[in-house]
Amino acid sequence: MPQVTIYTDGAAQGNPGRGGYGVVLLSGPHRKELSAGFRLTTNNRMELMAVCVALEALKFDGTEVTLYSDSKYVVDAVNQRWVFGWEQKRFTGKKNPDLWMRFLRVYRRHRVRFVWVKGHASTIENNRCDELAVAAANSGNLFEDTGYEGA
Repeated sequence: MPQVTIYTDGAAQGNPGRGGYGVVLLSGPHRKELSAGFRLTTNNRMELMAVCVALEALKFDGTEVTLYSDSKYVVDAVNQRWVFGWEQKRFTGKKNPDLWMRFLRVYRRHRVRFVWVKGHASTIENNRCDELAVAAANSGNLFEDTGYEGA
């Protein structure tokens, strides 16, 4: 089964405000960068959306993934298993249920290990994700975060 290393980051200018996510996927000699910007969103939504988009980009079910994120919100929710309790309670009272449900659908297709990294530190690929996220948020091509704006 393939092994993939993923770095993700999200950014919002204002909270809520313009935002974006950045993703770097690495597998053997292959590298892929993904990003998108949104006109009105939150930082936590962008952090979680980055993870969803990254896992959705994987071609094969059962992929072994090490995913690095500077988001305690995302990493702790999975590593501490909180998200599974939230799911059992149908995300009652929790923010971003649309993205958490999206995450769980794709998460269960793979074998994912989450690793927290300090943001804006010496992790080169995490810094690249931040650059991608900020550039996407500042681009003229911003999408509607329907889960946020439509909620």
